[in-house]
Amino acid sequence: MIRRTMLIAAALGLVAGPAGVALAQAAPATPTDFKYELRGNERVEKPDSRTKAADGTVREEFRSGKCVTVKERRPDGAVKTSQKCD
Repeated sequence: MIRRTMLIAAALGLVAGPAGVALAQAAPATPTDFKYELRGNERVEKPDSRTKAADGTVREEFRSGKCVTVKERRPDGAVKTSQKCD
């Protein structure tokens, strides 16, 4: 009886092990409430707001305390960054 219980427990362990690994790999790398995301081995800050104009210009705002950093990317590849602190 003990031998049968041990064999059943070992079989369940062999089945549950790979399933747990697959479940762990399916989870997103960075939680959604973080202020950054991981790309490769680097932290890339996520913008607080992002707008895209019809001409292809992208405007991103990053807030940090009382300061706001605005990054504008134009369709020709130019990037303009400005910072305002109150």
